[in-house]
Amino acid sequence: MKAVTWQGRRQVSVETVPDPALQEPTDVIVRITTSGLCGSDLHLYEVLGPFLDPGDVLGHEPMGVVEEVGPEVRRIRPGSRVVVPFNISCGTCAMCARGLHSQCETTQVHAYGTGAALFGYTKLYGQVPGGQAEYLRVPFGNSLPIPVPEGPPDDRFVYLSDVLPTAWQAVEYAEVPPGGSVTVLGLGPIGDMASRIALLRGAGLVIGIDPVPERRDRAAARGVHTLDPAEDDGLVDRVRDLTDGRGPDAVVDAVGMEAHGAPIARGLQSLVGRLPDALAGRLMRRYGVDRLSALHLAVELVRRGGTVSLAGVYGGAADPMPLVVMFDKQIRLHMGQANVLRWVEKLRPLLGDDDPLGLDGFATHRLPLAEAPDAYEMFQTKRDGAVKILFKP
Repeated sequence: MKAVTWQGRRQVSVETVPDPALQEPTDVIVRITTSGLCGSDLHLYEVLGPFLDPGDVLGHEPMGVVEEVGPEVRRIRPGSRVVVPFNISCGTCAMCARGLHSQCETTQVHAYGTGAALFGYTKLYGQVPGGQAEYLRVPFGNSLPIPVPEGPPDDRFVYLSDVLPTAWQAVEYAEVPPGGSVTVLGLGPIGDMASRIALLRGAGLVIGIDPVPERRDRAAARGVHTLDPAEDDGLVDRVRDLTDGRGPDAVVDAVGMEAHGAPIARGLQSLVGRLPDALAGRLMRRYGVDRLSALHLAVELVRRGGTVSLAGVYGGAADPMPLVVMFDKQIRLHMGQANVLRWVEKLRPLLGDDDPLGLDGFATHRLPLAEAPDAYEMFQTKRDGAVKILFKP
């Protein structure tokens, strides 16, 4: 089959790789019909090379049609249409029972001390082949794949794999009071969707901050008050002016390690990415430092007693945090990988024909798998208005 593979820093290619096969009696094989390109994939493209091998298959936002099932699979059958969550969770362990599917005890990667395994996401999370491919082996066929109805286009459902539950959890963790205010840092796929969800759930004011004009225009069209950090020298004062001088009730950091600024941290990331893998991996796990400008801005913006919801992915082990300010302001900080299956039933009512979140038009690009190398470069450089790219194998 054809699949998108990692080949080196800023190098992905579409290669012919072995077809997946059933390995366990509860496995299923899914023929992929749509797979998303996620902002987290850019971490593999740019930073996390020490934890990848050339040829690793990428992608963790797939959906498709079940082609084959193991002998113990009862919940779905060949021909079923399914979405595959990005975290690989058994659905039965103590963590899954608590709704913490991203901490699944069955698939935790003990070698690296990390949570549940993820599709297409480095040795840190199991080195499991991903879904930017023609076929995908999916374990736990009786609990992990999400059945969806026939008929509506893939765009209506593919975001259940990551974007929708991640954005929903970000807003849930933000604890925005009814009619309250929330600032969203970064209007990429997660920040854009979090803004839409916050408005849908009753936020009185959603402020979106992003340096890319197309992303601001896209969010503004749906009722978000947008600001450009490059032009607003008094950005903090502008936000406080909009929120009665206090700051917003909550801030969602949807940026993570992709934050702009902090050239020293960016330089360190780049340097480590060029070292031999064994050395680079040890350095990143013990001394990695991220560009924390977005997270520091979140702490500065949020009102006293407010909440910072961290949805963006950070990877540094030695990141300096403004703990004195956080303690003084009594800030709550809530974070973590999305627990996809926890939120599915809350999200299903939003997938009807009324499409309140604008899912049918959420993607900016739909490309064949063969164009993946250009798509990664376009998404990283934010060229051509790229916000959400979907691959069609």
